[in-house]
Amino acid sequence: MSNWLNSIFDSADERGPLGRLLRQRGLRSVYQPIIELRTGRVYAHEALVRGPRAMPLQSPDALFAAAQREGLLLNFELACVVVALQSWVAAGQSGRLFVNVSANALVQATRRRSIESIVEDIGALGFTANSLTLEITEHEHVVDVEAFLESARQLRSAGLRFALDDFGDGRSSLRLWAELAPDVVKIDRYFTHDIARHARKVQTVRALMQIADVFGTSLVAEGIETSDELRVMRDLGIDWGQGFFLGRPEPAPREAPEDAAREVLADPRVAVLPSMRAAGSAGRDLEILPIPALTPIATNDEVVSLLHANPEWPAVAFAEDDKPLAILERHQFLDRYARGYFKEIFGRKPAIAFANTAPLVIERNREIAELVDVLTSHDQRYLTDGFLITANGRYVGIGTAQQLVRRVTESRIEAARHANPLTLLPGNVPITEHIERLLKSGAQFVACYFDLCDFKPFNDYYGYWRGDEMIKLAASTLLHHINPQRDFLGHVGGDDFVVLFQNEDWEQCCRRAVDRFNDAAMLLYDEEARSAGGICADDRLGIQRFFRFTTLYAGALQVDTSCFVRAEDVANAAARVKRLAKARGLGLVIELAERRAHSPAKLAPAPG
Repeated sequence: MSNWLNSIFDSADERGPLGRLLRQRGLRSVYQPIIELRTGRVYAHEALVRGPRAMPLQSPDALFAAAQREGLLLNFELACVVVALQSWVAAGQSGRLFVNVSANALVQATRRRSIESIVEDIGALGFTANSLTLEITEHEHVVDVEAFLESARQLRSAGLRFALDDFGDGRSSLRLWAELAPDVVKIDRYFTHDIARHARKVQTVRALMQIADVFGTSLVAEGIETSDELRVMRDLGIDWGQGFFLGRPEPAPREAPEDAAREVLADPRVAVLPSMRAAGSAGRDLEILPIPALTPIATNDEVVSLLHANPEWPAVAFAEDDKPLAILERHQFLDRYARGYFKEIFGRKPAIAFANTAPLVIERNREIAELVDVLTSHDQRYLTDGFLITANGRYVGIGTAQQLVRRVTESRIEAARHANPLTLLPGNVPITEHIERLLKSGAQFVACYFDLCDFKPFNDYYGYWRGDEMIKLAASTLLHHINPQRDFLGHVGGDDFVVLFQNEDWEQCCRRAVDRFNDAAMLLYDEEARSAGGICADDRLGIQRFFRFTTLYAGALQVDTSCFVRAEDVANAAARVKRLAKARGLGLVIELAERRAHSPAKLAPAPG
């Protein structure tokens, strides 16, 4: 080891516990595997520092705190790198190694030592530079970005690679990612933890994957501690994973991940990703009529002239210094102006006197979903007057009630495609996406289509309120009888539901759900109907007849992924089996998918 490397240890002040530890060469390294999630192979190891066992300075946090107290942060960081490389070579390892170093320590080291000398020192330790990845930690902000980037550029030219650690923990920088162009970025463990239950974390990781694709960077998911977290990260397409479930830090490097992790990685079943209601479109999607605002002193005669010159204007706005003041609806004003003597008496007077001085004002970036409250407010003058649209509080134009109602309606329809508004279960879009993931994985699964028999007579007889309770009962019953980590429950619409089973006991789940629903559904009828065994109601032809209690039917299709290409084909085939169950009067009919061509059709509630 060169004199400079020895000086990292020997120059430490012995008056502090860390200084004594450095001089005694008391640091040790442990190694945690980084696993390729696609294949289950060990891609690399990360070297992590530890102090003497069962001593106050054993943990890395205690070591870093001591380094800061004793003013030995640079010596300590460089010593960690040296110990990691020495131990790795001594163990006879030759694979890729990640070592942690701060940007500040890297800059100081390259100022004291030339790049050529640093590479020689690495070689003197028995390590090749092109097998080393410097993992830049964010224990502090990068003080001199330009100096760090120049140091990184020179080290990269010598064969070293770079990784950015803990991205997303609040201290990391997207700018640093863009400018450093690291080979690897590690996603902070916050996003990994319990990701199987948090749709926003899934969306965040997907966004990071898009950024990584743009920058040509590979991603490592840190902190994987459960089988569900590993399955989600694998299914999302993350390159590599790291965490206790895959392998804990140990003195000896691993040749394979933990057995439980290998089972998950080899299992073709896909994760049930948590769904999130689609966000409403922003108010900027509203149709804005850029009608110039009038000043408060604009006269009635001037307004009439403007309206006649611009027949497409539904109203005019008044503003002062771009602050909206009032709105004057076209037809009401022109009717008033046409009355006898109005022009002679009020023609030259300010028109704002006849305007609505308490107009509805909507900020253009407001979510459409929030504007539902506007439609149900007590003040309904905007239905005729229209409303004013602002950007950062400044007037930009006029909106009409008709286009607001249209956009809210469109937003509701789009949201319902993602999550049913009654049951809040995933709608057609996430159902289709999950079937596509199952088909792509090649995993065996069962598509089960559930439908209520004789629901319409019940809904007509008792009203939509009781009908909604029946649909929610079906949703809660199905949800209770599935494994939410393995089975996907979606609400197609109306009284139609789809469950995509990956559990082996799916048939028992179906039968229990059907029996449980049929027993519970009777309680939604009144006492007289329960005594009679049903109700008298009109059928689809308007003929009154007797209907027994609403029951649940299911058609289960055991899917061979080689038989299907599109999600729509799976849904249509399952719906056909469900109709067969209904026609035969059986609670459950099971069919094994045969290799056949299926005609395309949209995923929709099955008729009948």
